[in-house]
Amino acid sequence: MANDLRHRLHQRWLERIRPLEARRALQRLLANPDQTEHVFAIIRALSGSSFRRLHRRMQKDPQGTRILRERRDLVPLLSDRERLLALPSGSLGHQYGRFVEAEQISADGLVEASLAHEAPTDIELTDKELDGAAFGARMRDSHDLWHVVTGYNRDMLGELALLAFTYQQTHNPGIGYIVRTVERRMRRGGNREISSFLSQARQRGRDAAFLPAADWETLLERPLEEVRSTLRVGNPVSYEERRSPAGEAAVAS
Repeated sequence: MANDLRHRLHQRWLERIRPLEARRALQRLLANPDQTEHVFAIIRALSGSSFRRLHRRMQKDPQGTRILRERRDLVPLLSDRERLLALPSGSLGHQYGRFVEAEQISADGLVEASLAHEAPTDIELTDKELDGAAFGARMRDSHDLWHVVTGYNRDMLGELALLAFTYQQTHNPGIGYIVRTVERRMRRGGNREISSFLSQARQRGRDAAFLPAADWETLLERPLEEVRSTLRVGNPVSYEERRSPAGEAAVAS
């Protein structure tokens, strides 16, 4: 009984809304858009119970149920760049391998960014909580697959568009907060086209299949165009990339 109460209190503690923490993290993100760890900090501060709702939706999806039951780990698969690049040209896996190579990123790097400011805990997780943790890790680790499938690059506009797309899939308040705030700033800065660009990204997110339940392990070997059709993400959108000086340097190196 005492252990159950401890877990419930811990869950409430994790789900508390922390607007000041989110605002500080957003200010740091705006100052340096390449510091991905601040995105995770904002999401953790504002998610509330949205992740539990997303997890429940995953549990109701037949394919999602299988993925959760197997507690699949994408990192070893996505870290094997040699195997990915050996897949047929035009396959999702091959294109993902080229993407991470060109962007000088890795699945392990995304894990490190997500854990950068996460507070440690001595509470032993229950099986249910371990299921949720595995699902959260899969959502994080598949982020760059979403980039490849949607066609949005890792430049500032591409990341913002993918977040707008992702919000429609997850309804995570932290993601919505980032998109709305940056969109307002860009509009005030004279970029009136940003709203239509993000509106299109949101519509693609609404029209798409439920990507959290996508069987990425199988889809990696299939042609990218076929995967896009299966997941109903629509055709990639042409746009002019915008990168920070640090982002330009990383890609050029």
